[in-house]
Amino acid sequence: MAVRGIRGATTTDEDSETAIVDATTELLGQIARENALEPGDIAAAWFTTTPDLTSEFPAAAARQLGWGDVPLLCAHEMAVPSSNPRSLPRCIRVLLLVNTDVPSAAIRFVYLRGAQQLRVTA
Repeated sequence: MAVRGIRGATTTDEDSETAIVDATTELLGQIARENALEPGDIAAAWFTTTPDLTSEFPAAAARQLGWGDVPLLCAHEMAVPSSNPRSLPRCIRVLLLVNTDVPSAAIRFVYLRGAQQLRVTA
């Protein structure tokens, strides 16, 4: 069994606890559905937010989803100038490390809301 990385990102309309948890819950749920993940498959999750999100840790959403045994880490993204097309305000990104037999080519990354533009310009 290999460890594979699954990327995802989303955005929020505001910097609030509810907005961050809701957007992260939606993102993690979509990643889990598209990749048939169970919490036991997840070796670790690393969340980042843009510096304009400070009201809550995205990891709080993972805990609410029952990911109690998954090591979680939160950090801020680099403050990339807004002129860069990959710079988004109020953006939450995640890298999940999962134990799986699924080949890399079959892993589904998920980009929701305003973060969908990251797949167009990246």
